[in-house]
Amino acid sequence: MNYLKKSICFIKLFIFGCLLFLCTQSCERDNNVPILKDEADLTETNTSVACENGFAGAYPCNDYDLMMQMPLNTFGATKGNDSWGWVDITTNKEYALLATDANVSFIDISDTNNPIYLGHVPTATISTSWRDVKVYKDHAFIVADNAGNHGMQVFDLTRLRNVANPPETFTPDAHFTEFGSAHNVVINDVSGYAYIVGTNRNGTFAGGPLFINIQNPTSPVSEGGFDEGGYSHDAQVITYNGPDTDYTGREILIGSNENEVVIADVTNKPNPIKISDISYSNVGYTHQGWFTEDLNYFILGDETDEIDIGTNTRTIVFDFSDLDTPAYHMDYLGPSAAIDHNGYVKDNTFYQASYSAGVRMIDISQIASSTMTEIGFFDTHPENDNTGFNGAWNVYPYLPSGNIIVSDIERGLFVIKKSDS
Repeated sequence: MNYLKKSICFIKLFIFGCLLFLCTQSCERDNNVPILKDEADLTETNTSVACENGFAGAYPCNDYDLMMQMPLNTFGATKGNDSWGWVDITTNKEYALLATDANVSFIDISDTNNPIYLGHVPTATISTSWRDVKVYKDHAFIVADNAGNHGMQVFDLTRLRNVANPPETFTPDAHFTEFGSAHNVVINDVSGYAYIVGTNRNGTFAGGPLFINIQNPTSPVSEGGFDEGGYSHDAQVITYNGPDTDYTGREILIGSNENEVVIADVTNKPNPIKISDISYSNVGYTHQGWFTEDLNYFILGDETDEIDIGTNTRTIVFDFSDLDTPAYHMDYLGPSAAIDHNGYVKDNTFYQASYSAGVRMIDISQIASSTMTEIGFFDTHPENDNTGFNGAWNVYPYLPSGNIIVSDIERGLFVIKKSDS
């Protein structure tokens, strides 16, 4: 039965990948994206545009202003994907890290009226629709999927302090090649480990997380992996301090593993232990999730359920107060049929990159009583809110200024901010 489930998941992943590839090929700005009446309002802006009467320029919005936008051609790219942020604690400057098909680009957004594109680290191999970047100890860690022997590039972000003639083409400070393609890199800032997920299914750990010690960022060291849960598409890894005191101080991995969520104790790298797993009804593709800050609940996005069962944007919530016996808690349905992608929690707000519906801000303060309420949005894809792979790929809501980084497949980098904040 387990083999059958995995085979079905592999087939669904193949079909999903084909759909995404075809969509991204056909949805570039110069091809099938409709020209809007207010097309002039959709071009690059370095001047903030307030959200008024439901729009910031031509972008639908609710309580979030447009601070700036930079198109993909600025970065020598044709498709946007992941994004992250970095704060230089020496200079207090804020930076956006934008992953694209061609590179990872670095933009100083400390003054959103005068952003500076400082340069990029090119792909280690080929152009690809899937590139991911995270930050640890002032270094960026970059992986790419469907990209041959790409491995992990490491770039010292403090080099951005002294860019004389931007934009520059940067050479990475390290290139770790003990794996090839990977869908994602996940980092536990407390332990100093990177977890590489979505690698080769025929590899040593069958696409499960690889454990990489990055405590010395430019000298990564492999320390094993975890294959019991099978292929992992994405994950969150934390040093646990939540309600289940059996695991206090342990390093806990939550894997979004195609058809289920897997919980594992990865404290002992040579001997990781699966704690439990949980699935849910109408599984499409178990994509990515994030803990609430009290660690009682885990908020999951399924990337293809809107396609498979025709539902509005569905977010699944689990009760993780007991890691040994996780339980289904609730479904939240959004206002459109758009596909949810990556989501993150800050305080009592869940920030959800929802492809064609842009970024949705959802109040989770009453999640214990099975209530989630949308309280704001910014739609980077004003053409429609269809069930398709256009628009907002990722959102990064953790900058001290309150500025929020959004990466869009067709339109590149957005920075938005809550109105009157």
